[in-house]
Amino acid sequence: MKQSEWFSDWFNTSYYHILYKDRDDQEAEHFIRNLLDYLKPSKEDHFLDLACGKGRHSIYLNSLGYHVWGCDLADASIACAKESENERLHFFVQDMREPVSTKFDIVLNLFTSIGYFEDDQDNYKTFKSVAQCLNSGGLFVLDFLNAEQVNKELIPEEIKEIEGIQFHISKEIFNNQVYKKIRFEAEGEKREYCECVSLLKREDFMSYAQQAGLQLKAEFGNYDLHPFSNDSERLILIFEKK
Repeated sequence: MKQSEWFSDWFNTSYYHILYKDRDDQEAEHFIRNLLDYLKPSKEDHFLDLACGKGRHSIYLNSLGYHVWGCDLADASIACAKESENERLHFFVQDMREPVSTKFDIVLNLFTSIGYFEDDQDNYKTFKSVAQCLNSGGLFVLDFLNAEQVNKELIPEEIKEIEGIQFHISKEIFNNQVYKKIRFEAEGEKREYCECVSLLKREDFMSYAQQAGLQLKAEFGNYDLHPFSNDSERLILIFEKK
């Protein structure tokens, strides 16, 4: 398997969802509420949740009355998300590097859901596809890790036991990428998966945005929408299509 395809394998397994089952839904909902307070969308605005996984952000947004579409490359995640569909909530399988034919007012890419690609041009392709599906004046919200903090706080080795499975996790930084190796035994077999995320910085995203015709509107450093600094927990950028 090519390194650039690791996500299409790992994200489609049940073990991925077991390992990350304790992700904080309250924190996610808190972030969405703060975003909505800042963005002030109308209830007729249409959202696209790009790389939505099982749709936790999409489902919460929809519960507040918004029109939401969620897409992800992992068909198993989309199959699960589809169980929550209604007339104002829809899910579909889509590679985020490929443009979506429908137009949206707001596109979300949350919880470090970019930077997985071996070829840096694929990150730009994602921005280009976002620009193509945004209405004029539409907004793109990007929530990414803060590379400076990852470099400072990397934990090289840890073990997590979840649902009777011991996940042995090792991390290292090489060629400006975080490599995470995940080893465990399940159903009588030894298994190994990897995650690889580029340590993209603000200037990288600004370059992609400029090429795609998007302009920076705002930037924040955490889910409370405090100003961004090198010590921030997150890098949250909001771009506008003119």
